[in-house]
Amino acid sequence: MSDSRHPDPSTVAALRADLAAAGYTAGAVRAAWGGLADDAIGRGLLAPARRALGGRTDPLALLSRTLFLGDAAGVADLDAALPTAGAAGLAALGLTRIDGDTATPTVLVRPQDYTDAAGSGHWWIVSDLDEAALGGPLPTGHVLGVGGASLTLAGLQLDTPAQRVLDLGTGCGIQALRARRSAPHVVATDVSERALELTVLNAALNDVDGIEVRHGSLFEPVAGEEFDRVVSNPPFVITPRVAGVPEYEYRDAGFAGDDLVAAFVSGVGDVLAPGGTAQLLGNWEYRNDRDGLDRVRDWVAASAQPLDAWIVERERLDPLAYAELWVRDGGTTPGSPDYARLIDAWLADFDARGVTAVGFGYLLLRRTPIGMPPLARYEKISQPVGGTLGTHLASALAAWDRLGLLDDDALAEVTAVVSADVTEARHHRPGAEEPSVIELHQGGGFGRVLNVDPALAALVGACDGDLPLGVLIDAIADLLEVDAVPLRADLLPRVRELVFTGFLRLG
Repeated sequence: MSDSRHPDPSTVAALRADLAAAGYTAGAVRAAWGGLADDAIGRGLLAPARRALGGRTDPLALLSRTLFLGDAAGVADLDAALPTAGAAGLAALGLTRIDGDTATPTVLVRPQDYTDAAGSGHWWIVSDLDEAALGGPLPTGHVLGVGGASLTLAGLQLDTPAQRVLDLGTGCGIQALRARRSAPHVVATDVSERALELTVLNAALNDVDGIEVRHGSLFEPVAGEEFDRVVSNPPFVITPRVAGVPEYEYRDAGFAGDDLVAAFVSGVGDVLAPGGTAQLLGNWEYRNDRDGLDRVRDWVAASAQPLDAWIVERERLDPLAYAELWVRDGGTTPGSPDYARLIDAWLADFDARGVTAVGFGYLLLRRTPIGMPPLARYEKISQPVGGTLGTHLASALAAWDRLGLLDDDALAEVTAVVSADVTEARHHRPGAEEPSVIELHQGGGFGRVLNVDPALAALVGACDGDLPLGVLIDAIADLLEVDAVPLRADLLPRVRELVFTGFLRLG
């Protein structure tokens, strides 16, 4: 791309205005070709979308074909669809290549919706041509667009205000854009100059300032600095380090096994301000039947700075399934000449290290605030999670901090309210008066389902914010005809768990 670290502001502004005038938004594009075609695109199949657009020549249809699907277009048609920037403006920004009367896209420019605590909107995100547009495997320097992992991390980002945020391994810059909505200054780093160019262009195209890009690996570009927040969708994919196996910059960092995630976890404390948080996605290996989360514990313990850790494993794959996932991700499909060779390279690499499975999940780390009890929570949550989790995670951290200031006597003096998304289910055996199972269901957050006993169910049911917890527990003890002192000792620790996980809110 021509001088993409400093794209011409007037050309970028012209393109922005043209895209807006054409109504080139995610919703409009989806409506233009329908849900089936949209699902097909997610599977790398473009023909249904092309067929749905038919012979339409309006600006939205033309831009959808050219900038979303990667199809060539006539220069005159692009001039009509983009009356200010024109085909020449796209070429000047490095987005197309013009040969005679034809403009061929060199990148994709796709609209992307977002929603967070501050509101909703959309961006246009420039990224490299994908497998479907290329018609084959990706080049190793490919800069990925907005995929499932990047959307997951964007939804996980805390929405509380911050001053300085580091986006490590920025790629196309989607996390930097998201972080900029809650912080005035974002530093975006990457080992790929191409990724930094696209991040600068995407910030300019969406009229977002305050994003500074730096080149380098891991924490080298920001050594000696501190940040309130670090976010990263790092190149965590475990790839065999042998000849003949492609290494893609967007997913492979040149580390063996899961050493990249280990290096991030053990080193991020040095760039976090006290109380600062880090959020990332990652893989961890299960080796010789040792639990992968235990290995993550070791990485946290190796940090020079004390770290709070909330690690959620969302999925676990066996070596074969993991190998198939990432060989296909690179564009090599079953039946192609290299498929079996690449799968075997992955399996041999795993076998050499005794890897029996690979976990994937979310990591939330925090430089432990002075005087606060450390948070060490390692859990496996496989149920589907709807919506974004950033607000839930921020609320949980705030609850943890407040609970850390309350001993049991102080907690007993506080009121609590049941969260609005919590429901109760009781299961009875036929003919039985008393339930055999009582469940609390969480509609938001991680969608947890908890089995509770009658005493805790009664306490939760009574939490309407009027009476302190201690008074409620004493009343329940009278009702159940049990000693209130041991009942308090039993219930208050479980109240702490309910507050942290979002079932209860303290008054």
